[in-house]
Formats: sequence, C-alpha cells, structure tokens
Amino acid sequence: MVLKDSCGRPLLNLRMAVTRRCNLRCEYCHMEGEEKLTANSAEEMTVDEIVRIARIAIGLGISRVKLTGGEPLMRKDITDIVEEIAAIPGLADLSMTSNGTLLAPLAKELHANGLKRVNISLPTFDSEVYNKLTGGRVEDVLEGVMAAVEVGFYPVKLNMLILKGANDDAFPDMVEFAEKTGTILQLIELEPINVSDAYYSTHHKSLTEYENLLVHKAVKVETRQYMQNRRIYHLPNATVEVVHPIENTDFCMRCTRLRVTSDGKLKPCLMRNDNLVDILTAMRNGAEDWKLIELFGLANQSRRPYNKD
Repeated sequence: MVLKDSCGRPLLNLRMAVTRRCNLRCEYCHMEGEEKLTANSAEEMTVDEIVRIARIAIGLGISRVKLTGGEPLMRKDITDIVEEIAAIPGLADLSMTSNGTLLAPLAKELHANGLKRVNISLPTFDSEVYNKLTGGRVEDVLEGVMAAVEVGFYPVKLNMLILKGANDDAFPDMVEFAEKTGTILQLIELEPINVSDAYYSTHHKSLTEYENLLVHKAVKVETRQYMQNRRIYHLPNATVEVVHPIENTDFCMRCTRLRVTSDGKLKPCLMRNDNLVDILTAMRNGAEDWKLIELFGLANQSRRPYNKD
C-alpha cells in the first residue's frame, strides 16, 4: 500500500529532522522550512519517539527515510537512532544529510548500524570562503567526505548550493573533486526559505548556465521521476545532479515527501507552516498506533503542490 494525496502524488519519502542544533551558522540554511522555536515548542524527540514515527510511516508504504536537522550528528544518540530505524521491516533506504564536519569519526559506526548513504554540504574548497559562509573548517568536511567514501557509503553526494558572488566560480573544481573521489555532485539552487529578501536577491543564481554546460558534456542524461523530475548528467568521469527549487513547477508537482519537524510535527510542504499536524503531542498523551496512522493520513491529505495555491 502506498498513500496518495488528493493530486494523486504517491507518498514515498520521509525527511525527519532529529534536531535543530547545529555547529555551523550558515546564513543560507533553510532549516527544512521550520519556523523558529517558541517557548511552547516541544524539546527534542527521544530515540523511541523518532523510531516509532518512522515505523508508522514505513507501515504506510513509505520506504525511504532521510535524517536531517540542524546537524543530525550533534545528537549523541544518533547511532542508536540509525540502528533502530534501519531494523524496521519494509525500509528500503536510510540516508542522512550532514554538514560533514563531525562525520569522520562516526562514519564507520553509522555505516555498520545501517545508514546507507549520505549527502554532505560542501559549497566550496576555499578555506576562507567556507569559514565566511559557515563559520567552520572546510578541512573537517573533506575528512568527512573521505571517511564516508572509505567505509562504503554509496552514493556519497556533495551538496553544492550555488551562491552568486561567493562560490559560483567553483563548479569546475567541484566536478574534478567528484571525479577523483567517486562522489556525486549535486548542484542546488538557493531557495527563498528562511533567508531575507536581501540575501536571496544578492546571492540567488539560476542553474541554467550550468545545465547548458552539462548537457553538452554529458554522455547520458537521466530524469528522476519521483524526485521532482530532476536531471542527472553523466559526464565521462563524473555525475552531476541538478536541483531546481520551487520556481520549477516539477519540484512541487512531482513531490513525494512528507517531513517531520524537530519538535515532532508532520509537515506536508517545505514552503508552508499553516498545515502542520502535531504527532508528538499525541504520542506523549498516550495515543495508540491507529491514532498516529490517522494523523499521517490527515497530513498526507494536506499535501498539495505549493505552486497551485
């Protein structure tokens, strides 16, 4: 059984924010579309609560779970979370998105506990630019990338958010690095979510010029039907995936995701916070599984393409 929303879009993927905490300060972070926490916001979910939500989701036909944040590796119990979710029958894929700075010492254990692949944010190799953008050390990220490759995560994707005037000239170097490391470069366009209008207008850059280059160099081009019809360009020695945001109508029309916020709410749309479904409060009030299934159904029926509103 696979749930479908009122537009006929299947629900296949769950993105679970396991924390709001992060060790970096990236101005461009969209924080999975979450609003700022308030005095009434729940504290972080426990391991058991996270795993229970994942188990309900997988029982409803969701087969792919991605752990996000914040920075998931800020949680001391992240390997326990990975191990318990990975053991749920019916799960096809468990992945994580990370800034990579804390990954190197944890990669082997995470992989052994059932994490299959990782997306690592890497906007630039330039130490000074990286520090300016994030407050961190790019050397730590590179160690994380190499550790991920060495322990057997596959694929390892490098998330390169293009920022005009900051890193938009680093694309050739990133392709070369992806080629050398056997990773996949994922170009991401800046989204107008949780950033100021001034920041967006200053740093937003269309990915069209990069795609124009890629289409001439590619030996094969794929389209990921259930991932917003995004295109994958297979170059002779590297692979580049291009992620256009909501201005691309396929981003919404082909969406197969539901999110769980760090404070335990089901979030049907990245761009909206007026239709959240509070599942954590129900759990903490003793709700049985059938009630949680109802809440998933309610959230699923609230899913609709943002660009249709």
